Amino acid sequence: MSVDVPIGSASVSLKQLDERSREIFRKVVESYLATGEPVGSRNVSRLIPITLSPASVRNVMADLEALGLVYAPHTSAGRLPTELGLRFFVDALLEIGDLSGEERQKIEAEVKAARGDSLDAVLAEASALLSGLSRGAGVVTAHKTDPRLKQIEFVHLDPGRALVVLVSEDGQVENRLLDVPADVSAAHLAEATNFLNARIRGRTLAEAKAELERAFAAARQELDSLTQKIVAAGLASWSGGELSERKLIVRGHAKLLQDLKAVEDLERVRLLFDDLETKRGVAELLGKAEQAEGLRIFIGSENRLFSLSGSSTIVAPYRDGAGRIVGVLGVIGPTRLNYARVIPMVDYTARVLSEVLGR
Repeated sequence: MSVDVPIGSASVSLKQLDERSREIFRKVVESYLATGEPVGSRNVSRLIPITLSPASVRNVMADLEALGLVYAPHTSAGRLPTELGLRFFVDALLEIGDLSGEERQKIEAEVKAARGDSLDAVLAEASALLSGLSRGAGVVTAHKTDPRLKQIEFVHLDPGRALVVLVSEDGQVENRLLDVPADVSAAHLAEATNFLNARIRGRTLAEAKAELERAFAAARQELDSLTQKIVAAGLASWSGGELSERKLIVRGHAKLLQDLKAVEDLERVRLLFDDLETKRGVAELLGKAEQAEGLRIFIGSENRLFSLSGSSTIVAPYRDGAGRIVGVLGVIGPTRLNYARVIPMVDYTARVLSEVLGR
């Protein structure tokens, strides 16, 4: 399959490696991706398809270390790929596989099954699906839109506070807390709800706000003073500022706790959890990938946000019915993700999601 994987900032050229260097480097990386453990020269000499003694392999590994592609975590240990090495491997040596027919059917069936629900449900299903098929957390970003409204409801919480629930025609739900007079009754909330619902249906939030401001000015004489305050509080809460931001859906945190090899792995996962909690930062970071036409791969410190946790991100854009890129979806996980498997999985899921949204 053809996947657009941009070349990173690796300063190493493929021409700098002869055949045996490439084979040895490939085995070091593949061993790391499979086990997370350093691999020694003796094991590498058994794995490569050419005949080399452990001493010869050690010499080549020393050359690879000089190029910045591998390193020894301990003096007498084997070698692990550096972030530069992983970037070079992905850009120059990775043989990307293809999905089986069964995997394609599973992706299509699960994403399409959710399309009768809200947009958020479809995106959440795509995120959960990617997590289930990979060793990482599934992520999806989307632009918050200004959808057409279906209804509004005020819910009394306690004296001085109420919850306003906005429901859009496409099933999105947004909740906002309001400060209201302490003596507001259920009847006042119901009157405010009826007044607003009579004027918002089928309008976007921006359109509804403009219409309600006009209607509110004309209807002040008709509304009870407390109802006026509720309506005014509702209008004041609809700044619209949130609507232009990205939202982030993350599924499968628990996947990141599987297959940990050492205390350092657990610490990296803890740091990644902290990163994922700052959803605004993650959404903004992944939003940059929307500027690319194809799949993007970020490894370790290439993503400033994930530099401490040493995580990798594989994301692809998805489109709406007009062919516009409206978000990205993908996988965040350890740098030892199975790139050959996850890349086509992310790419195909993005295509299926685009098809579903196009309908």
